[in-house]
Amino acid sequence: MKQICLTALACLQLCFAQAQTPAFPTSGDIYLGLKELNVLGSVLYIAAHPDDENTRLLTYFAKDRLYRTGYLSLTRGDGGQNLIGEEQGIELGLIRTQELLAARRIDGAEQFFTRAYDFGFSKTPQETFSKWDKEKILSDVVWVIRKFQPDVIITRFPTTGEGGHGHHTASAMLGVEAFTAAADPKRFPEQLKFVQPWKATRILWNSFNFGSVNTTSADQFQMEVGNFNPVIGKSYGEIAAESRSQHKSQGFGVPRGRGEATEFFKSLNGPEPTTDLFENINTGWERVRGGEQVAQLINTTIASFDFLQPQKSVPALVQVYKALKAMPDNYWKVQKLKEVKELVSAASGLWAEAIALQPSVVQGDSVQINTVLNNRLGANILVKRIHTQGFDTTLSAALAKNKNIVVGRKIAVPSAKELTQPYWLRETMKEGYFEVKDQQLIGEPDVEKAFTVDFSLVVEGEEIALTRPVQYKYNDPVKGEIYQPFFVFPAATVSLQPPILVLKKDGEKKPLTLYLTAQKNLNSSAEAHIRSAAVDSTKQPVPVSIPARSSHPFTFSVGSENLQQRKEDKLFGSVALKNGKEEATAYLSMRSINYDHIPSINYFFGSSVKLLNVDLKTEGKRIGYIVGAGDKVPEALEQMGYEVTLLTAKEMARNNLEQFDAIISGVRAYNTADWLNTYYEKLMHYVENGGNLIVQYNTSNQIGPVRAKMGPYNFGISRARITDENAAVTFLKPEHPVMNYPNKITKADFDGWVQERSIYHAENWDNNFEPIFRMADAGETPNDGSLIIAKHGKGFFTYTGLVFFRELPAGVPGAYRLMANLIALNKIKGS
Repeated sequence: MKQICLTALACLQLCFAQAQTPAFPTSGDIYLGLKELNVLGSVLYIAAHPDDENTRLLTYFAKDRLYRTGYLSLTRGDGGQNLIGEEQGIELGLIRTQELLAARRIDGAEQFFTRAYDFGFSKTPQETFSKWDKEKILSDVVWVIRKFQPDVIITRFPTTGEGGHGHHTASAMLGVEAFTAAADPKRFPEQLKFVQPWKATRILWNSFNFGSVNTTSADQFQMEVGNFNPVIGKSYGEIAAESRSQHKSQGFGVPRGRGEATEFFKSLNGPEPTTDLFENINTGWERVRGGEQVAQLINTTIASFDFLQPQKSVPALVQVYKALKAMPDNYWKVQKLKEVKELVSAASGLWAEAIALQPSVVQGDSVQINTVLNNRLGANILVKRIHTQGFDTTLSAALAKNKNIVVGRKIAVPSAKELTQPYWLRETMKEGYFEVKDQQLIGEPDVEKAFTVDFSLVVEGEEIALTRPVQYKYNDPVKGEIYQPFFVFPAATVSLQPPILVLKKDGEKKPLTLYLTAQKNLNSSAEAHIRSAAVDSTKQPVPVSIPARSSHPFTFSVGSENLQQRKEDKLFGSVALKNGKEEATAYLSMRSINYDHIPSINYFFGSSVKLLNVDLKTEGKRIGYIVGAGDKVPEALEQMGYEVTLLTAKEMARNNLEQFDAIISGVRAYNTADWLNTYYEKLMHYVENGGNLIVQYNTSNQIGPVRAKMGPYNFGISRARITDENAAVTFLKPEHPVMNYPNKITKADFDGWVQERSIYHAENWDNNFEPIFRMADAGETPNDGSLIIAKHGKGFFTYTGLVFFRELPAGVPGAYRLMANLIALNKIKGS
């Protein structure tokens, strides 16, 4: 394929930002943090996906009311579309997880998840629960409620379906059920080893006015949340826009909002509010036995706070800390101890970090870790001990004002040290949820840190411990100082390319390359294996010497003998390594995901490719592929035997389009590429002269209207979709060439589809178009807009919402056959 390069603190949470740049709290942040110490209230917001949350309301709760605020997203957004790249499924979920965490760092809330997998758009909660294990996901919601102990719970959507998405309705249903179940010790009693039953005071639905759906009414409880916060210098609408704009993979950048903003609420259970959502809820220290003395100390600290010299508050904060420690154990003691420790650090101007001098370390190897402390405002601080795995230093040294103390140590990493892997991907996932066996990990938002460092400090005579993650820091000549997560890798990884192999006829053979990648300098004897259910192909051991981050290829010839007379199978790759008496097997693949707006992501999975033996005939050879929002269709086209040229504006300008047997636009190309409007006439001329233009789906949502005219005749794009991947398909034009040449399309070609059938159907099309299929989800009116075709001059124009971008990478044979027929439309004699 011809490659074209495409580029695509929270003020009250003073802890280090998740795996990115540390927070730099201002005096305003510290002042609000002091005030938050006096607030013992919490609110949990529940919805289904990243982007469902009401960021303005979260911001208001966290930064105005100073409540401990959480957002529970049932899923990580795995099933959506990706505006910024080609990642789908769990990889998209990894991106959206980090986008949510970035949003929370701005709006001040905390983030939680259940184990539910976002399997794509669902029209009913019944369909949703057919994929999710309802009882399991309910237990997760109950677990988060019992751990977080919210006074008030709010759902984004109603239980009655106005939210439009089955996941949305399901999230509200689970929230309402969990409100009661969390307080019942007979429900999920296995959790009570770690938590206690919790009864929130009330649960409400945050009603909305979205587009044409207005669920607000004058009789609902109302609250103004658009205030301006002079300490921060922004309104809550402005902060909320910055938060929401972190959802970049969904194209959810929004302008900053200013002015009045009213939120509406409808009670679902518990006493209805009349004046305040937290009425009859004690959010002061009176709710905790022995809290009065703590409140007095905090009030004194606030009254004497000096914005120009915040370090003057350190002695008073230490007294607050000591008073908290003396209290009986309770939920708020634990929470406020965390807060006051970070306030001590912020008010003193203390800088504490732990930096690895390399981005990753291999199991069984060693890494240099440097810790840096700087008492920038000269508070009375003594460093007593610095400790992590393999690194334990006793110092008892006073921290002089604004002087760096650097303590470094090379530590050995045990061979058994766990890889830095998202915990929800460690086990094989089920159809509708991730398998997580450690109860205490459920709900946690992020990847566990490879290493953390504990700093034991003596501040004003009191020992206080701070924990910081080990990070990798480097300087980029353009971007400057960059912080990234630090990873633990295996010594070697493997990958198989291409990710899918399509055999079009019996006896055909194709090359499959197994790449052995060294994560450190590797000198070993290597024996490569490709295994299927039928065949174990082995390369004789060869000596390999591979520098770190480099690869050695092993090429195999794969044919139908690997299928054992089946139509499809998986091939697994591994490499046996031997160096003297040391033996190991590399079998994991590693995928890296890197975008500027989120931390680097790495995860591991068993290396495999899908091998298909498809009764597939093709016509034509050269395909021009207009790059859209990112998909893996071009790779699949190459497996079908086509030569693919990726087209951007530059290539469209300088290429003679007549060389292409077909031109295909990537998903959402007309949403994301304004320049396509410039080439409308050129594309239509291509079609008129016998070309074949196939346009995959474009959206009609907030990502942006279709800016360019697409076809030779008018049609619109609706939001209609068929979410049941097994929905019956009626052939409206069985005699049409697309149904017959070069492959005879039958009902069997719609077997085995994944996630959905079709999205963003055509509507209101000109009579020159012919609809080909009719399909419907259960209980809905049939829709004919999934595939429309028009003859124009000597050529053809097609618009399709059929989700080839999912089916082809998933190896669905019928999708390959149907795509081949679309490409061949202008190859039929007399067409």
